[in-house]
Amino acid sequence: MNTPNKILVLRFSSIGDIVLASPLLRVLRARFPQSQIDFVTRKEYAELVKSNPNLNYTFEFDVTSGFDGLRALKKTIQKEGYDLIVDIHDNLRSRYLRRFSGSPEVVTVNKRLIERAVLVKLKKDIYKDSISVADRYIESLRPYGLQNDGKGLELHIPDEVQFSAAGKIAKLRLNRFEKTIGLCPSARHETKQWPRERFVELAIRLAKELDSSILIFGGEADRTLGAEVASRIGEAVPGDRTTSFCGQLSLLETAAAMDFCDVIVSNDSGLMHIANARQRSLVALIGSTVRQFGFLPQDSDSIVIQRDDLKCRPCSHIGRASCPEGHFRCMRDIAVEDVYSKVKRLLTAKAR
Repeated sequence: MNTPNKILVLRFSSIGDIVLASPLLRVLRARFPQSQIDFVTRKEYAELVKSNPNLNYTFEFDVTSGFDGLRALKKTIQKEGYDLIVDIHDNLRSRYLRRFSGSPEVVTVNKRLIERAVLVKLKKDIYKDSISVADRYIESLRPYGLQNDGKGLELHIPDEVQFSAAGKIAKLRLNRFEKTIGLCPSARHETKQWPRERFVELAIRLAKELDSSILIFGGEADRTLGAEVASRIGEAVPGDRTTSFCGQLSLLETAAAMDFCDVIVSNDSGLMHIANARQRSLVALIGSTVRQFGFLPQDSDSIVIQRDDLKCRPCSHIGRASCPEGHFRCMRDIAVEDVYSKVKRLLTAKAR
């Protein structure tokens, strides 16, 4: 098989999926060190890869440009003349780009669609493996000699972003407290969200019993949620120890701010994968999805809490707006005490 001189990777969204592509980009660069490797993603997620040294260029697709913007991007790709296109998204947009690219070689990710549908609809597990999405991306290029290097996820943050985040964190004087705990109480879908009152209860215990400061992370859409959680914690534990950064930081600034946390507690969300990529000790709360889908944290510093005994799981591969059974036990049955004990376990391990 010929060495591709120009390679294009397609992944429009979302946060977690793009972060999970980082091992692929790293081993792709190691395998083809002299090749041009470019990436296509949506504009709002481009910062996640623009500073990646394994890439030469990142194309930013603005969804507000509609089909005209996509057609213009297709023409640019055609002019570039890529030898190999790696489509790890495989949706309508990425298929349009790859099918009219003129590239002689195109590979796509195996999403295990049949296995996934059978597990969700019939609750029958016919998966022959349970590998992570990061490994599924890489397996699509096995004919080119790629294999995972085992170094995990990564996220590259420019110095100026690090300095910006550090300046905002410095104002909080976190050294006043014994520990700093990060909370990510939101997720795109309701069935992936641990009840917010549980996050509040957990934070109050961490603040009172472990003298912890609490940092709350989320996007623009989470401003109200973050402010509410911070306010309720502050009412129970006064002393200016709780700060919500929801909607106040960019994705990379959020990642940089997470570096100041001893432990992160997160729903199954893009921020969970960012925390994982920054090698943070992580407690991941998993609701309506399951490990077979390949999105769970893989490293030893992560603890996954989920209800494996519920026959209704999984009810979706991405999450739902509400529990189809009406009881939402996959999240409601995760007790604050259980999460608290897992946080303490990680803190003890770090102290050792």
